[in-house]
Amino acid sequence: MGIVILLLMLAGVGLMLARKLPTAFALVLLGVAIAAVSGAPLTGKDSIVDTVLQEGSVTLAATMLAVLIGSWLGKLMEETGIAGTLVRKIVEFGGDRPTVVALGVLAVSALIGTVTGSAPAAMMAGIIGIPAMIAVGVPKTTAAGTILMGIAAGMPFELPVWQFFSTALDLPVDTVRGFMLKLFPFAAAFAVLFVLVESRRRGVAHTWSLTSADERPSGGARRRSRARRLGDAPWYALLAPAVPLVLALGFELAIIPSMLAGVLYALATTTRPREMNKRLLRTLYAAFEVAAPPIALFVAIGILLAAVKLPGAVEALDPLVKAVSPANPFVFVLVFTVLAPLCLYRGPLNVYGLGAGIAGVLISAGIYPATAVLGLTASYNQVFGVADPTSTQTVWAAQYSGVSPQQVMVRTLPYVWCVALGGLCVTAATRL
Repeated sequence: MGIVILLLMLAGVGLMLARKLPTAFALVLLGVAIAAVSGAPLTGKDSIVDTVLQEGSVTLAATMLAVLIGSWLGKLMEETGIAGTLVRKIVEFGGDRPTVVALGVLAVSALIGTVTGSAPAAMMAGIIGIPAMIAVGVPKTTAAGTILMGIAAGMPFELPVWQFFSTALDLPVDTVRGFMLKLFPFAAAFAVLFVLVESRRRGVAHTWSLTSADERPSGGARRRSRARRLGDAPWYALLAPAVPLVLALGFELAIIPSMLAGVLYALATTTRPREMNKRLLRTLYAAFEVAAPPIALFVAIGILLAAVKLPGAVEALDPLVKAVSPANPFVFVLVFTVLAPLCLYRGPLNVYGLGAGIAGVLISAGIYPATAVLGLTASYNQVFGVADPTSTQTVWAAQYSGVSPQQVMVRTLPYVWCVALGGLCVTAATRL
């Protein structure tokens, strides 16, 4: 039975890699198939309908809401000019010094990455940041990688990510926060190292124009035009991305209230009272459009998690997983470091795909404690978030810079691989 479930998982990976099915659809079908093969009844306790589809689909509801609010704050930062002002001020400060400009854009990208991830974060930092870096001589691939490495450096403090790992792995938020604080120095250090090494690797390469105006995304043109009309946001409004982080990290306030406070702060510091209602609704509706893809994915991940946690699935997979899972801390680090690229191209270790199901198996079968699985999946998430050529932020940053996603992957993978190694070492030293 365990072999059959593994074959189903491989088939699911094949469907996703071949783009025969969207990831969310493939995960739902995989969850139902695993439940059926495991002998789950159609209805009742530990069943396909009531447990897998009904309960599983709302398992990550708190994460979905956190993603929506993060997208809302991101839309507010975009519309009010907060994000654009942050990038412009850094570029003005850097002048014509390529490394200084790149480091500044990296810092702003990290700050934006604490609010929201994926393509919206890349666009907020990159629409101004990428042309500015290229104009002062930063190579195109390095410019794209700087945005992505910056977002990944902020990812350990991204509150929706905390909520996701807390819910998916059934861990307290405090535990997730504790590991993320240990992971952050690796992410930040290798992000800075990327800029220092890659911005000088080929020397200064001035490119004064990326593409013609007709070739640039119309959405990006509209955002730049809106930013020019709005002008710079007030200096105190620029603190908006830090408000949720200060409340959640410094005052240990719950994640969703912390993010709502960020929304209210961004609104109050940039918007006249008579315009607040319209702006709130407009940006909220826009946030639904941004948040829809990850929310659909989290529904599917919840279904898959519910399926692999069924008694029949755990019993079938337990001996197989135990046979291949290293117990020695040194071997744990070695094996899972070598396997890190399997989270790319929507591979089997991608935590926002089949990797979530594998994480569920490792915990429910008692192979590793949930804290160790947290370290494993969070470390891999650093690799996926930067180097995966199929992720939306990588595709956007690469295309906007005028290079291919594969070129960005080649340049960034060594650095994020080292970040994953650091996270795995911390996990082995503290959790095994």
